[in-house]
Amino acid sequence: MAAKYQLRSISLPTRSHPTTARVEEELSRLQSWESTTSSASTSDSICRGLCGLEELYDCIDDLLQMASTQQLLSQHQQEKCMDELLDGSVKLLDICGITRDFMLQVKEHVFALQSALRRRKGDSSIETSIANYTSFSKKMKKDAKKLISQLKQADNMIVSQPLEQDLHLVAVIRVLRQVCAKNMSIFQSLLVFLAVPVSKSNRWSLVSKLMHKGVVACESQTDINGHELDGVDSALSSLCKSAEVEKIRIARKKLEALEVCIEGLESGLESVFRRLIKTRASLLNIISQ
Repeated sequence: MAAKYQLRSISLPTRSHPTTARVEEELSRLQSWESTTSSASTSDSICRGLCGLEELYDCIDDLLQMASTQQLLSQHQQEKCMDELLDGSVKLLDICGITRDFMLQVKEHVFALQSALRRRKGDSSIETSIANYTSFSKKMKKDAKKLISQLKQADNMIVSQPLEQDLHLVAVIRVLRQVCAKNMSIFQSLLVFLAVPVSKSNRWSLVSKLMHKGVVACESQTDINGHELDGVDSALSSLCKSAEVEKIRIARKKLEALEVCIEGLESGLESVFRRLIKTRASLLNIISQ
C-alpha cells in the first residue's frame, strides 16, 4: 500500500504478554497483507485496509474490557503516555470525520453531474456542474495534503514511555501505540489517494515531496497512474472541449465507478469512526475510575 509511515523505533520492551496476543496477531496479519499489497493506493486496497482496522479495533475493545487491563491503566492514568494516546485518538477522530465529509461532498457532486448528463445535450447545467466539481476537487486535494502533514505531526507526539516498566503495562501501551500508528498509515493512504493532482507530472511531484519529508514510501510513477478520481477528472476535461455522445457515455461510466468507490470508502470510514469513538470512550471511562 502507498503512503506508509516510516515508523521510528519505540524503545519499549518488545516481549509479548498474554492479554495483548490477539491484538498483536491482528497487527501482524494487517502488516503482512500491507507488505504484499501493490505499492499503489487503490480504492480497493484502502477499503481492505479499513476493514483490517475494524477487526483491529474489535480486538482492542476486547483488551480494554478485561478487568486486569482496566485496573492497570487506571493505576497509571496520570502518566504522560496516556495523555498522548488520548490526544492521538482525538486527532484520528477529527481526520476521520473530515474525510467522511469529503466522501459525502464527492457523492453530492457526482449525483449533480449524473443528473446534468441525463438532460439534453447542450444543457448549461453540465458546464455548471463540471465547474462546481472542479472547484471542489481542487479544494479537497489541498485540504487532504494539509491533513497528511497533521497526521505526521500527531505521530511524532506519541513518544513517551511508561515510567514503570511493568511487563503488562508496557505491552498494553505498545499495542495501543501500534494500532494508532497503523490507523494513521491507512488514513494517510486514503488522503494521498484523494490528494493526487490531475496531471501525471504534478502527481509525481506531490509524491516526491511527501517522500522527501519521510511521509510516503517510494513507489514508481506507473503505480500511481489512474484511479477513479483521476478517471473522472480526465473524462470531464474531455467533455468540456466537446459534449459528444461518446464522451458523455464515458463520463457517465467514470462517474458510476467513482460512486461505487466512494460508497465503499464511506462505509469503511463510518465503521472505523464508530470504533474510534468506542475505544476513546473506553479509555476515558477507565482513567476516570
